[in-house]
Amino acid sequence: MRIAFFTETFLPSTDGVVTRLRYTIEELSRLGDEMLVFAPSGGPEEYAGARIRGVPGIPFPPYPQVRLSPAHPGIGRDLRRFRPEVIHVVNPAVLGPGGVYYAWRMKVPLVASYHTNIATYAPHYRLSFLIGLTRSATRFMHNQAQINLCTSEATRKYLSSEGIERLRLWPQGVDARRFHPERASKEWRIRLSGGHPAEKVLLFVGRLAPEKGIERLKVIVERVPGVRLAIVGDGPVRKELESEFKGTPTVFTGFLHGEELACAYASADAFLFPSTTDTLGMAMLEAMASGLPVVAARSGASHEVVDAGKNGLLYEAGAKDDLIETVHRLFADSDLYEHLSREARSVAERRDWKSSTETLRGYYQEAKNGR
Repeated sequence: MRIAFFTETFLPSTDGVVTRLRYTIEELSRLGDEMLVFAPSGGPEEYAGARIRGVPGIPFPPYPQVRLSPAHPGIGRDLRRFRPEVIHVVNPAVLGPGGVYYAWRMKVPLVASYHTNIATYAPHYRLSFLIGLTRSATRFMHNQAQINLCTSEATRKYLSSEGIERLRLWPQGVDARRFHPERASKEWRIRLSGGHPAEKVLLFVGRLAPEKGIERLKVIVERVPGVRLAIVGDGPVRKELESEFKGTPTVFTGFLHGEELACAYASADAFLFPSTTDTLGMAMLEAMASGLPVVAARSGASHEVVDAGKNGLLYEAGAKDDLIETVHRLFADSDLYEHLSREARSVAERRDWKSSTETLRGYYQEAKNGR
């Protein structure tokens, strides 16, 4: 099958969308599919056998790591030479609408996937005036697709309430071979703990962006004795967060990739997930594959990953005392901790990218058959 992807973000960026795309491309390549990826320029020209067509753009002022790359006529020429059987638009916003247009113009089946609630993020970037327009544009673009993919049941319900049709669930996967408890190392524990490896190490991994609610974790290192916090990632609010956490037992590592990231997960004691805006939260599954219990704020997405009391714990978002009590509970009962750790790993082992991609490929065939 020949598949053309349009994505608003790709390597060298690191986020959940890029991770999902990387593993999906790898699996599709193993199945013998041909791929052409349109993405903002600045990344590789090839990945796992797929050709990457970089599209020039400009930095998004509130978040310079994100590039706005509108489509141009050269994309149409590349597509006609490639002759795609399916066009998959990932998070259509700036570049993605070009994919929607060319799918219509070339009469190619269109699949669209929803990964980011842009309307929810808008207030965090002082763009509240765009909420209505963003919701309308999202509805219009997605409803041009034969199939719309979402990454959680909570997102499916939300999109349905927004009037988006033909919804399917794209199952999550995780690389349970790379992310594994055996990756733990003394050196990484020393690094993450700021030189205090005997204390409990709590880990956050993700974009350092205002919608993630990372600042709400400060209360833990202020009021829970014997814990350290490691924040892995980078983003537009890193300087603000470093200032906010100054004087607390907190380490900022910047972005980590590959084996380093796997070692960081496995060398910590628990994973913190304060966000209530994520459509899934891939980092939770990577942490669970590494044997870490997850402490997550209650939200639709976290409920679909964390089974409270079985593979992690949930707390009420924004409730400081509940967060503190939940962390205390995790470490006060060693039997509970060991149970959560084992079950977290067990859950992750049942999710893999091979089956996720086979499901996706079935949706591609469904879109082709329904054209």
